[in-house]
Amino acid sequence: MSARGWMAGFVTVAVLGAGAVVADRVAADRAEQEVSDAIVANLEDVQGEPQVEVPGFPFLPQLLRGSIEDLDARVDGATVGGIAMTDVRVAARETSTSAPHAMGEAVLTATVPTASLEQTIAERAGAAVAVTVDGKRLAMAGDVFGLALAAGLVPRVEEGRLLVDVDRLTLDGVQVDVSALPEQTGDRLTDLEVPIEGLPEGLTLTGAEVVADGLRVTAGGTDVVLPANAP
Repeated sequence: MSARGWMAGFVTVAVLGAGAVVADRVAADRAEQEVSDAIVANLEDVQGEPQVEVPGFPFLPQLLRGSIEDLDARVDGATVGGIAMTDVRVAARETSTSAPHAMGEAVLTATVPTASLEQTIAERAGAAVAVTVDGKRLAMAGDVFGLALAAGLVPRVEEGRLLVDVDRLTLDGVQVDVSALPEQTGDRLTDLEVPIEGLPEGLTLTGAEVVADGLRVTAGGTDVVLPANAP
């Protein structure tokens, strides 16, 4: 083959290869947009533009197979399970490319800010409270029956429920055992629950950790389904 013929063949292969790469990226972009639309449809009060990434190349074989191997999505904020949360992230494996989208495995992480915790705990405790972060635990301060209340809050997840245990309780500066309080008051400060309900089918709350701006919660599961229609 002449040098000119070899060069022409090389250019043809390069053009075809570049075309395949572009087509692959276009398909991946469309899949990312479809997942983004599904996120908006299945979460309330979405803040910011959903950021969806389908890593890996090539993508077209995954599309033909009907399943995306890995997928990462994030929104600045949204209402999840009835609670306003921030920095909501989803990492999924084996996500179906057709609606309703099903995820073979999925992990959702999000931050419940102190403002959301204040509202929920105040409703349960029956008094206005302020919630702040104190190292690896939370702190609560408020007024109960005219007495200044201060307490430490220790979060835990039990059987898929987010609970908060009250410890280091003081009233007007005097340390008090929660169990020694009148029954009506003590019950309000025992096993405080932050209700996170209505998670996508297949997701279960698994953990909670105190972070700089609230609680970072984690939910995971298999065979997670995103309904085709908005809630």
